Amino acid sequence: MNIALVGFRGTGKTSVAKLLAKKLDKNLISTDDEIEKKTKIKISKFVEKYGWDKFRDIESDVIESISDFDECVFDTGGGIVMRNENIINLKRNALIVLLTADIKTITSRIKNSNRPALTKKGNFIDEVKDVLQERETRYKKAADYTIDTSRLSPEESCDLIIHYVQMELK
Repeated sequence: MNIALVGFRGTGKTSVAKLLAKKLDKNLISTDDEIEKKTKIKISKFVEKYGWDKFRDIESDVIESISDFDECVFDTGGGIVMRNENIINLKRNALIVLLTADIKTITSRIKNSNRPALTKKGNFIDEVKDVLQERETRYKKAADYTIDTSRLSPEESCDLIIHYVQMELK
């Protein structure tokens, strides 16, 4: 069984995925890394040059190609839920764990990142709120489990996921 971490930017997917893969002795696969390998260009440059729709096409191809893997932890991009086919492909062989955080935590975690803008809004906090609102229902529908990481360390989040995995295996 795979474990796929989904959620918005800054919720801790990458940090938790690294710990989780190590603790469970599973392979770690970052969908963003796989996209960059496939396109041979940084995601921010790809989006700037080709746009979000083309990025989502490549992302869906990557999800389809990794969905048959086993014993992996998937660190997915925040917009993975924007295409139903991605969730359908992941659910074939993965437990999907949604990581969430409050707006204040998210903005403090990502304010200095060099990730591409998601909208054309000028205000960073408004952009985060708008995109979160747009994705919230999709995140919740996709998730088998949800963890609010606002006040948890990556280790604590990881331990909760391990608990959920153990419950699934009983």
